[in-house]
Amino acid sequence: MSTKKKKYYTIWKGHKTGVFDSWNICKKHIKNFEGAQYKSFPTRDAAEKALVGNYFDYIGKSKSFKSELSALELKKIGLPNYNSIAVDAASSGNPGIMEYRGVDTKTKKQLFIQGPFEQGTNNIGEFLALVHGLSFLKKHQSDRIIYTDSKTAMSWVRKKQCNSKLERTAKNKPVFDLVDRAVSWLKNNDYSTTIVKWETKAWGEIPADFGRK
Repeated sequence: MSTKKKKYYTIWKGHKTGVFDSWNICKKHIKNFEGAQYKSFPTRDAAEKALVGNYFDYIGKSKSFKSELSALELKKIGLPNYNSIAVDAASSGNPGIMEYRGVDTKTKKQLFIQGPFEQGTNNIGEFLALVHGLSFLKKHQSDRIIYTDSKTAMSWVRKKQCNSKLERTAKNKPVFDLVDRAVSWLKNNDYSTTIVKWETKAWGEIPADFGRK
């Protein structure tokens, strides 16, 4: 029988900061804290080392990536277009604590971040991230493209609607307030930004990934 690997949680910003050995305790300390900063680590030593460092030096960091695609497949896909931004979301549970962000694809400089929200889903987060990215690029009159690794989010944006099955409650009202704003923005704005699917199998995790897998 397989056993779940132990994880340790570093909280840089929250109701309480430090290193904790339980996700339930971590969740308690970040719940309803706007701009909470946290991440899981495989060992206590790694978590404690991260605590004295900078949050942004740790999120989005993944193990070295080596594609399993053939040389021919990689050549066909090519390299990412770095005249772009990348968006992604993270959800601890489905529904669960959700957040999303957008970064410069090449430098990984964070351009915007929202959350964490008490109750959301990954699909909703991906949708909100994509619409936020479109609005961000239009506001800055940018010709950059936008990458997402979510086909669902791309489909919802095309249809200008959020097809989540998550029921609206008092707990997730802040999330659905953003969803309503996003849908309204799509219906009332034109944009010329090209939305492109991030090729995870060729390039690894999208640069906006929170690195919490």
